[in-house]
Amino acid sequence: MSLTLTQKSAAAWSLIAALMALLLWLLAPVLTPFVVAAVLAYALTPLVKRLHQLGHGYVPHVLVVLVVEILFIVAVLGLMLLIAPILMKELPLMRQQVPLALDRLNEMSQPWLAQFGVKLSLDVAGIKGFALKYMSANAEEGLSSVLSSVKLGGSVALALIGNAVLIPVALFYLLMDWDGFVNRVLVLVPPRLRRRYDSFTDEADAVLGQYLRGQLLVMLLLALYYSLGLSLFGLDLALPIGIFTGLAVFVPYVGFGLGLVLAVLAGMLQFAGLKTVLMVAVVYGAGQILEGFFLTPRLVGKRIGLHPLAVIFALLAFGQLFGFVGVLIALPASAVLLVAIRRLRSGYMASRLYQGNAPP
Repeated sequence: MSLTLTQKSAAAWSLIAALMALLLWLLAPVLTPFVVAAVLAYALTPLVKRLHQLGHGYVPHVLVVLVVEILFIVAVLGLMLLIAPILMKELPLMRQQVPLALDRLNEMSQPWLAQFGVKLSLDVAGIKGFALKYMSANAEEGLSSVLSSVKLGGSVALALIGNAVLIPVALFYLLMDWDGFVNRVLVLVPPRLRRRYDSFTDEADAVLGQYLRGQLLVMLLLALYYSLGLSLFGLDLALPIGIFTGLAVFVPYVGFGLGLVLAVLAGMLQFAGLKTVLMVAVVYGAGQILEGFFLTPRLVGKRIGLHPLAVIFALLAFGQLFGFVGVLIALPASAVLLVAIRRLRSGYMASRLYQGNAPP
């Protein structure tokens, strides 16, 4: 059976896509720092171009790239140095507050259950001893596992150090010549397909670019809001929990839920039950309204079409298939697939098969 030219072309492109997916899967560990650098370069290139334009050509391009990359690295390190020391204090705080929280729970539960004729006597002393022993054991086991991994798992530590060095280097070169790398890819596109390719990539870039940049601004504003809101209620861990909640909303609903759980746990350890409920209801309830009705519609836009469920599914699916590299490429790949599905749908809706006037 002979194939038509269109069928041969479709088969060839399908084979190329399959080979690229297979190559990506096989080289995932090696590609990780380069994929991370490429994602960061895509997000930071507009800032580099904007600063270069503000300099009116008097500021060397290499200096602009260095400034942007250094600011990004400082921001990441600052975030880590801000959160890590405070989170290290959470376990001692839990050791101090867990016995008090258990006492309050026992005092509150017994009168309430007595109204329904239920008599419940908690072994508070035994539960306290088990909880404190478990937390102490976990701390010691965690420290010993870290030390053993550093001693015995030298390859893992070496890989982490190598990625930490290689990612900034790769990011620098990508920021220096991002347009050049893009043009080298464009050369590989057949001239007869260049117009369709440009239209397709422009639409995908608009979808992904607006989503990423708008979502980043939403994350920063929400991190500030949650940190301030929890601080007004006097929560000791307001800053790390607020920053985590704001940044974790990048994964819709899941990140918000994790931040909510952390706030409830921290509040129960520090406050009485009623104040914790009030704090969570006010701060996180208003935060959902602020995000859903004001920030996301205005800064991200509904016209993008990346539904929150689609984002969650893409992160899980690509992470399952390609590991950490899959998580990094999930959103870019989703934007491309979204544009492709839109075009396939438009073509199907305009086809004779859908309109029902196909010849018999």
